[in-house]
Amino acid sequence: MGYVAVRGGAEAIEASIERLRYERIASGTVASAGQVREGLRRLMEQVMSEASLYDEDAASLAVTQAEGSPEEAVFLLRAYRSTLARMQYSLPVRSESMRVIRRISAAFKDIPGGQILGASPDYTHRLLDPRLFEEDPQKLLCWVREFLSREVPPASIGSLPKVVDLLRAEGLVAPCSAADGPLRDVTRGNLVFPASRSERLQTLTRGQTGAVTALAYAALRGYGALHPTVAELRVGYLQVSVPNPYGDASARAGAATPNGAGASGRHAALTPGDTAQDEDSYYVGEVLVTEVETLIPVSLPRGQGKADLVFELGYGACFGRNETKAIAMSILEHCLETGDPRYPTHDEEFVLMHLDPVEATGFISHLKLPHYVTFQSKLDAVRASRRKEAK
Repeated sequence: MGYVAVRGGAEAIEASIERLRYERIASGTVASAGQVREGLRRLMEQVMSEASLYDEDAASLAVTQAEGSPEEAVFLLRAYRSTLARMQYSLPVRSESMRVIRRISAAFKDIPGGQILGASPDYTHRLLDPRLFEEDPQKLLCWVREFLSREVPPASIGSLPKVVDLLRAEGLVAPCSAADGPLRDVTRGNLVFPASRSERLQTLTRGQTGAVTALAYAALRGYGALHPTVAELRVGYLQVSVPNPYGDASARAGAATPNGAGASGRHAALTPGDTAQDEDSYYVGEVLVTEVETLIPVSLPRGQGKADLVFELGYGACFGRNETKAIAMSILEHCLETGDPRYPTHDEEFVLMHLDPVEATGFISHLKLPHYVTFQSKLDAVRASRRKEAK
């Protein structure tokens, strides 16, 4: 929907912008983009996920400029993203190669490679700590040096097997099949229904965190009637590589399709044994991601009034460390894959069209714009109706 700018009021608008800057710096102490990057990491990572841009410097600047407002920061970062040239699509990755810093399973106590709690607020008391007001940078550095001097486990572990493969080996979870057709980049065109699985995953991973969580919660409460078990949640770094731009034409054509958010999960972009790395690719860096695979028990009838219990898979992945969103995403992913018409959380148009943070915020915020003409017409209609009734 487009809106025509209203003429006039330029001085008032300039004064509003100046007032905005004044309120940000009035105290004389402001958080720098560097401090935001180090001290508000979870917020910065949420913004990168919703903006579909992994750039820590740009994200920290957006959060600083937006004074910590996630919706404004996402808007700024997406606007910046739209100015960037699209030169390459990365090669597909397999999350088995993740450099893991946290990995847990709610399905099994003992898993290959072990449970790795990592850093998480899950095991802390949710009590305000007033000591944070008095933190001394020098004392903090001393504590960090003392912490690093202890014998602690390695900061990250790589190449851990997937927990869900244990159930696949028993035939309780369907094996990975090929990707469902050419993968489309949802940021390069409008979402068309019915959407492919890769399009749904991309839309979910860039969806507003609170909206994704709320709809998944609705599915758990009864609008979907499911209760999944987290087979594995892992947080870690994935290496990103791009194909050689000067390679042969067939290789470039094969890599020209975006790998989407669904490169791992029920449909894999690579078959087991394949690798995203080859001698002709270039390593460009690594990204911090959260990945979740959830198990949903399903009864499959096999005749004579009997049924077999198997597990279907829900998949979620997003930039940064955002475990709640990734779990919620896996729930909605399964709901949309099932497509039960009885529940709104299974309706892909209802779900996918109401998750985008910029679209939702923009449409709600547009109500602040002048609506003088339309409102006056409504007033005229009401007044005319009352005059008619009074006669």
